[in-house]
Amino acid sequence: MSYPPDPNNPYGQQPPQQPGYGYPQQAPPPAGYGYPQQGQPQQPYGYPQQVPPQANYGYPQPPGTIQANNGYINIANVGTVRLATMGQRFLARLLDSLVTSVIVGIALFGGLAGVIGLADKTRQDCTGYDFASQAWSDCMDQNTQQDTNIGLAFFGLIAIVAVFGLLYEWLLVGLAGATIGKMAMGLRVVREADGQNPGVGGGFIRFIIPMVGYMVCGIGMLLVYLSPFFDNSGKLQGWQDRAAGTLVIKK
Repeated sequence: MSYPPDPNNPYGQQPPQQPGYGYPQQAPPPAGYGYPQQGQPQQPYGYPQQVPPQANYGYPQPPGTIQANNGYINIANVGTVRLATMGQRFLARLLDSLVTSVIVGIALFGGLAGVIGLADKTRQDCTGYDFASQAWSDCMDQNTQQDTNIGLAFFGLIAIVAVFGLLYEWLLVGLAGATIGKMAMGLRVVREADGQNPGVGGGFIRFIIPMVGYMVCGIGMLLVYLSPFFDNSGKLQGWQDRAAGTLVIKK
């Protein structure tokens, strides 16, 4: 049988409970939770503080970065530029072909006309000599020499034309960054690394690879010029551009 505790009996009373005794003590709420703490900047309740955006957010991009395959690329020392389309490059190549054809045609026509005219003046008529005479033999030898000179002059003109084609594409692209056709279309060939002209070495590489393709296989040059269609990087680099480290851009 139990009795209620006597309020006057100090031994029968339970000791008062201290804060946290018998119950798990709750950790104080973190600073800034629910209400701002004194001495600390106030932040919006329930939302993280946003960092202010930086100027030109997302720029500059690393060199060589294609921007969403939209035809633009970032080049060191140049900035964001537009890549030349295949249609623009084709028209520039067509203009270059017309320019070189006109120049080569004038050179060949003028050179051959001069050589043949000089040969006709010096060529002798051997019909008046006796067939068995020494004079007839000397006349024929001289005419044969003239024919040989005409042949050598013809091959010399071919060599001059080849050198012109080499210097036209090689030096103009290497030193100026563009041929006459590319200048007319507002195109320029630059190094992908720094945006400068390809230089003598880069221009020679861009020229010689199509020539090797032409000599090795009849359609090799055509494949080289069409190779930008096979570039999956979006930079429209042909095999000659990859070897030289160049890009064709629209100024």
